[in-house]
Amino acid sequence: MHTLPIQLRFNDVDAMGHVNNAVIMEFFDLGKARFFSDRGIHAEEGDFTVMVVHVEVDFRSQIHMNDEIAVETELERIGNKSLHILQRVVKSDGTLCAECRTVMAGYCRSTSTSAPIPDDFRHLLS
Repeated sequence: MHTLPIQLRFNDVDAMGHVNNAVIMEFFDLGKARFFSDRGIHAEEGDFTVMVVHVEVDFRSQIHMNDEIAVETELERIGNKSLHILQRVVKSDGTLCAECRTVMAGYCRSTSTSAPIPDDFRHLLS
């Protein structure tokens, strides 16, 4: 499991005094980006990439300005042309704040079509 600590910013908090749900979605994006880059996968490089095709989120507990949080990211499964990512935003005390499941599909830039996930990409994810 990959863990990325998140530093909360003043503008992450809305008028209700908690981190806005839209901001939590940004945390998930940061977690995915770091998950891939820490494995040597850089979305801007090469002809093959993956793109988000489905996102499902459950918001479980509020996050406030002084909470210490992190995004946990893990590969749930990988198919021929898609991969499934599970992510959680958790507080330092273990409280689950939000959970996200994302399906990403393989994509070939040069042909603008879906593509099987190459073996070298799979190897970097293992």
